[in-house]
Amino acid sequence: MKLGVDLRTGLNRNLTAWKSESDPSPGDYVLSMDTRGDPQLTAWAGMTRKWRSGPWNGEAFTGMPEMKSFHEFNFHFVNTKDEIYYSYETNDKSIITRMVMNNTGATQRFVWLGGSEGWGLFWYTPKTQCDGFSLCGSYGVCSIDTSPMCHCFQGFKPRFPENWALRDGSGGCVRKTSLDCRNKTDGFMVLTNATLPDTSSVVMDMSMNLDECKASCLKNCSCTGYATADVRDGGRGCIMWVTELADFGVISGWGQDLYIRLAAADLESISGHTKKKRRIVLPLTVSIVSGVLVIMAFISMCIWTVKKRRRKGLMTSTGIVPHSNDNKNDSLELPFFHLDAVITATNNFAEENILGEGGFGPVYKGKLEEGQEIAVKRLSKTSVQGIDEFKNELMLIAKLQHRNLVRLLGYSIHGEERMLIYEFMPNKSLDAFLFDKHKGVLLDWETRHNIILGIARGLLYLHQDSRISGEEGEASTKTRKVVGTYGYMSPEYAMDGIFSVKSDVYSFGVLVLEIISGQKNKGAYLADPHLYLLGMAWNLWNEGKSIDLIDPSMNFDSMGTVEIMRCINVGLLCVQEHPEDRPTMASVLFMLGNGEAPLPKPRPPGFMAGSASRQIESSSKDEELHSANHATLTIIVGR
Repeated sequence: MKLGVDLRTGLNRNLTAWKSESDPSPGDYVLSMDTRGDPQLTAWAGMTRKWRSGPWNGEAFTGMPEMKSFHEFNFHFVNTKDEIYYSYETNDKSIITRMVMNNTGATQRFVWLGGSEGWGLFWYTPKTQCDGFSLCGSYGVCSIDTSPMCHCFQGFKPRFPENWALRDGSGGCVRKTSLDCRNKTDGFMVLTNATLPDTSSVVMDMSMNLDECKASCLKNCSCTGYATADVRDGGRGCIMWVTELADFGVISGWGQDLYIRLAAADLESISGHTKKKRRIVLPLTVSIVSGVLVIMAFISMCIWTVKKRRRKGLMTSTGIVPHSNDNKNDSLELPFFHLDAVITATNNFAEENILGEGGFGPVYKGKLEEGQEIAVKRLSKTSVQGIDEFKNELMLIAKLQHRNLVRLLGYSIHGEERMLIYEFMPNKSLDAFLFDKHKGVLLDWETRHNIILGIARGLLYLHQDSRISGEEGEASTKTRKVVGTYGYMSPEYAMDGIFSVKSDVYSFGVLVLEIISGQKNKGAYLADPHLYLLGMAWNLWNEGKSIDLIDPSMNFDSMGTVEIMRCINVGLLCVQEHPEDRPTMASVLFMLGNGEAPLPKPRPPGFMAGSASRQIESSSKDEELHSANHATLTIIVGR
C-alpha cells in the first residue's frame, strides 16, 4: 500500500473516512501526505489539521515513537522528484493487516487474528488530547499528567495568561526576551528527545551538516530553530524553521535534538538553572546507566557462549582462531594484557578490589600504569572450557557494539588463568541503588522505567539486530553442566540444562519484578521459604493487589501507576514456567511501548513456590541463591 502523491500524474493516494459505520460515502476526515516543506502524514477535518505524524527522519516519523517497536513491519518512505509516499509491509507474509481512517477521525491499524476473534486493533492515534494538532499553540507543550495540560518551554511565557488560568492554552507562548539578531547575541537551547515541530513551512537543505545548519540559521533573522533532517549514520541534512514552532514536545527515550533560538539573557538564565540541577542528577544518572551496561554485558556472554558451540567447527576451519599455544594471540584482533600487568593493576587480585562475584568467577577493579581504570573478570579455574573455545568466545563478544553493553577492552591468558578486561563503570551498578533502602529513593518510576526499556532494547539487539545474531537465535542448546547466578536462571536451564533466547526472557522478567519491588529475588525467598519474589508477584496479581508489590520508597504519579501495572504483567509473562509461553524480546518491547495494546494473562511462573527441589549440577561454589546483578553470568559447557 502507498500513501502519498505521484508528482508526475498528480495522483493523490489517501485514506478517507466513511460517513458512518454503515454509510461508506466520503466522511469528514482524510489522512493524506502533506508535501509542503518536509513531508508528513496529516489528518484533516475539512481544512483543519487534527493530527500529524511529524517528518520522516530516516528511521521513523518523528511524532510516532511506536514505530520503532513495530518489529513485525517494515516501513518505507520515498521522497523523490517523481513521488512522495509512505508504505509498509509485514515481515511475516502470513500476517494480514489493514490501515483505516474511521468516522471519528482516528487512524487505526488492524491485524487479522483469525477464527472468531476476527480483526484485532494493533495501533491507533490520536490516543489522548495531547496527540491533537498544536493544542497548546506556538512554543507550548501539552502533558496529560499535569493540570493545566499546557505549559511553556523554558525561555517562554503564556501569550494570554488570563486564558491559561481558564485552562485554555491554545494561544500558545511568547518569548520572555526578544531576539537580537542584529547584534548577533542570540544562541540556541537544545531540546533532547524532541518530537519535531510542524514542518509544513520549513526550509530544507540536504547538503548541509549540523554545524553548517546552525551557521545558516544564525545568519537568517527569521530562523527560529533547526534540526538534523536524517539522523542515520551520524546525521545529515538541515531543517530550518522560519515561523513560530508549534506542535512539538518531548518523549523520554525517543525523538532527536531540536535547537530553539533564544535571546542571550534567557540562555544564561536557563544555563544557571540547569547547572544547579545537573549537580544533583548527573551522579545518579551515571550510576544507573552503568548498572544497565554491566548487566547487559554479562547477559551477552550468556547468549554467545551458546552460539559459539554451533560455530566452533566453522570458525576453526576457516582460520579465524587457529590452534596455537598461549603466546600466539594476534589472531584475536583484541589487545592482549600480560598477566604481570593485570596483577599489578589489581594489587595481586586483592580482596578489597573485588567488585562482585557471580557463577563464573569474581570481578576485580584495577588501574593500569597509564591511569585507566578497568574491571577484570577472572574466570573460574574449575571451568572445563578450552583455550580455543575461550578465544572463539572473545571473538564473538568483541563484535557486540551497543549503548547498553560494556565495552570489552581485551583479555589475558596464562596457564589456567583466563581473564576478560572490561571498561570500568565508576558508579557501581543498579543493585547498589535498587536494594539500598536509602539510595532507593533516588530511583523514581521514570528512571526505573527507562532502565527496564534500556535492558529490553539491549537484549533485543543481542537476539535480533547484532552482527552475530543469526537464524539459530530461536534454537535451544542442551548442556550437562550449568553455571550461573541463582535467582535469574530459567527453570529449563537450571533443571535440565536447556538454554535458548527464552532463557534470557526469563532473566529479564526477574529483573523487571526486582526493579519494581526493590526486592532481591533471594530476599523475599528467605523471608518465606515457600514463597519468594516470583510467587509473591503471582499471588498479588491473582488477588488484584499488584500495587502492593511496588517499592514503597519509589515516587510515581497516576500515569506511572498504569505503566507499573503493565510492566508487572509483562514481567510475569516473561517468567512463565514453560519457555514456549514466554514472549520474544521484540514482543516485550512492543507491549512495553504500546499502552493501549491488550496484554495476555500470564500463566504461573517457574520456581514459584519451593519448586527448586530437583538437583542442579553446577560448578559454582557459591551456595547463595542470589548474587549482585552486575555479576550475573551464565556459561554453558557442551556435551
